[in-house]
Amino acid sequence: MSLRRIYSDQRLTPGATASLRGDAANHVLRVLRLRRGDRLLVFDGSGTDFEAEVTELRRDQVQLQLGSGHAVDVESPLAVTLFQGVSRGPRMDTVIQKATELGVARIQPVLAARSVVRLDEAGAGRKREHWQRVAVAAAEQSGRSRVPMVAEPGPLEILVPASVDHATRLQLDPTGESINALGPVTGPVALLIGPEGGLTEAEVRLAADFGYRRLRLGPRILRTETAPLAALAVLQFVAGDLG
Repeated sequence: MSLRRIYSDQRLTPGATASLRGDAANHVLRVLRLRRGDRLLVFDGSGTDFEAEVTELRRDQVQLQLGSGHAVDVESPLAVTLFQGVSRGPRMDTVIQKATELGVARIQPVLAARSVVRLDEAGAGRKREHWQRVAVAAAEQSGRSRVPMVAEPGPLEILVPASVDHATRLQLDPTGESINALGPVTGPVALLIGPEGGLTEAEVRLAADFGYRRLRLGPRILRTETAPLAALAVLQFVAGDLG
């Protein structure tokens, strides 16, 4: 039986002790219901999994004895930042979960003109923390030893000009050229997806002004939670990650 994997937000060292707190401790104590002497895998996002043994259980803390560490190389050779239009409720959670499973390197939530969700500063911070937990859980499940960072939501008109450091910049658009014409892809990649109502003409033009190539994924219009996953799968296939 394979060992359960848990993310630790503290730096781990072979042979040292470690403490799990917060969500990680709660998962071990109340979901997995591990006991003293049980073993698991722990990772800190640096690319290494550590075998660990539970040595002490408290109400809100789990003490571990770390064993040896081994490098885990399941990351995509193509670094993709997903610029995702913020959508309502479970749709955004689904995108973050599945994008993490598909190997995305970073997720940047985008507030666009047609975004249904409106966030003040406090709300944006709470959402980011929630979405980061979704990414952590997806990394634990999918075997990734690096967790994609979910950034603070920001306005499209600021994020698009700031993304010019990405060698390849793509936006999905039902009126764009076929993705069959994509050809070889050079990373890092910025992938821009609109919210439920799509991007406005002005936003599409702004992205084009900053080098975003408009591509369509087939003859059908995809939902905001479907489009990024289909596009990521295509990009990872082109990069050789799904071979």
